[in-house]
Amino acid sequence: MKKEPTTQEYADQVKKMTPRFSSFRNCWHAFVSGGAICVLGEIIHQIAVGQFRMSQENALITVSVSLILLSVVLTGFQWFAPLAKWCGAGTLVPITGFANSVASPAIEYQSEGQVFGIGVKIFTIAGPVILYGIFSSWVVGFIYWLCKCAGWL
Repeated sequence: MKKEPTTQEYADQVKKMTPRFSSFRNCWHAFVSGGAICVLGEIIHQIAVGQFRMSQENALITVSVSLILLSVVLTGFQWFAPLAKWCGAGTLVPITGFANSVASPAIEYQSEGQVFGIGVKIFTIAGPVILYGIFSSWVVGFIYWLCKCAGWL
């Protein structure tokens, strides 16, 4: 008969298995990598405005599309995950992390076909973000409309 571990033995096992991390190092990595993404975005913006003579609006759209494309390409070559592991929130919070969360399931389930693989799985992670983002914006807009109708705004 196998002996059940005591509470202290279990706690010791959990402590031994739990990965250790440095908050300062994680924050530093996120700061550096998030800053690098912003610098890259600014470089793309300056090239779009300076070299290609784009309007501000089109240059900003170009920055967003370029960062999304870069994120999806890195995800496709399976380079985004190791990069994100080092960078932490620096890559996961901006638009690059959202693009990765949409592209990853699509790439992973492509073997199941266009409809049941990519079509069904593409929004498994990003779907709730989109759903609750749209719903919360609708609620805020409705409250704004009510306040405007009541003459409070």
